[in-house]
Amino acid sequence: MKLDVNALGTFYRMAREGAGLAAGRLTHMLGVETQLGVTKLNFMRGEEIRHDFDDSTEKVGVRVKLTGAIEGYSIVVFERESALQVVETLLSEAGPDAAVDADVGDVDAFDEMTESAATEVGHIMNSGFIDGWADVLEAVIDVSTPEFVEGQTAEPFFGDIDEAPSDDDLALLFQSRIETVGTEVGFNHYLLPKRESMSRLLDRLRTSDGIEYDKLEGFDRMAERGAKEVAETATTLTGIDTSVEIRRLNFVSLEAIPEQVANETLVGAAFEFDGMPSGYLLFLFDEESAHEIVDAMVPMAVDEDGFGEMGTSAIKELGNIMASGFLDGWANVLDTTIDHSTPEFIHDIGAAAVDPVIIQLGENQDFAFVFDTIVVADGREFDCQVYAIPDESDLERALNNLDVDRIEETPTTAEFQEVDNT
Repeated sequence: MKLDVNALGTFYRMAREGAGLAAGRLTHMLGVETQLGVTKLNFMRGEEIRHDFDDSTEKVGVRVKLTGAIEGYSIVVFERESALQVVETLLSEAGPDAAVDADVGDVDAFDEMTESAATEVGHIMNSGFIDGWADVLEAVIDVSTPEFVEGQTAEPFFGDIDEAPSDDDLALLFQSRIETVGTEVGFNHYLLPKRESMSRLLDRLRTSDGIEYDKLEGFDRMAERGAKEVAETATTLTGIDTSVEIRRLNFVSLEAIPEQVANETLVGAAFEFDGMPSGYLLFLFDEESAHEIVDAMVPMAVDEDGFGEMGTSAIKELGNIMASGFLDGWANVLDTTIDHSTPEFIHDIGAAAVDPVIIQLGENQDFAFVFDTIVVADGREFDCQVYAIPDESDLERALNNLDVDRIEETPTTAEFQEVDNT
């Protein structure tokens, strides 16, 4: 199975179009304004998907089986309280008798009426997504009768589906979010396609020779090895036991990246890297996490805001270590050379922290691969987003030359550039 940026871009447009239709139908059905949140194509291992679900929160879902141009399953998942809130709104629109009969505010479990209402909402959402995909593909996708599912773990939602990936398999997962304005109601959407069905679509949509899917799996494993190098060198630098976990690889529109960035003050470091591949690398922490990092790395008083000369130097030095850990590992496995610039300190609010890089990249490409990470130091969790954004054509050439067997055999040894503190 091969893919390329054009094929993934088409999938992304399918997901956005479908989410837009679903949002419009939810607005019409509930009489409540909705807005489309971030849409992603996630490359996630089965273990990560299950970990996301196994958070002890009650969830409600509606799933349908797909045949035709896409084969597999489409699933809309609500947190239970959000589902009840949607049902309450829907039944109140149907009239006071229906709302009273359902007694939504007092139920501990879905009864026949509320389950039917939730299933109707989920089916309309699924249909919106699927109709959007069919429009983009100019093809027919058939949908089965909707099935209501509830539980706290992934098992009720995915456990009996052959298309669900095993723990070590890397799956292409469509994920979208829609929110009702002014409330906490939202849901996530998942598409689990059959591999054979996805392969046929990719063959149809590719405009280049493409990348073998197992090479992309190799790219994900390369990043995991780079993360281990980051953890070891950060532990050496700070004296604090540190681990870094890459949770998933996302494929997103460049213009969507600023939408994903939290509207809060962010601190981090940005790099340009050159070689095979070339591109940009950003590490962004929320401000509280950055203060924790500075306190751990600088064993003396710093400026009141924590980001004077010494605080800035600490963040840049950690960013330099992380960049070297990632990129030296890639270069060793790819048997190439990748150089990176000295770090540029970032301290800005929300999208402004990433806009300069996005503007530069936007001159030559429309999409990017983005890594989500969690950095844990001494039992404290730091929210850290890693934006590794290679040049599209460079990445395709580099991965096509990748010997997947080299990944586990090749050592990752980071070599650090001196940080210019001036």
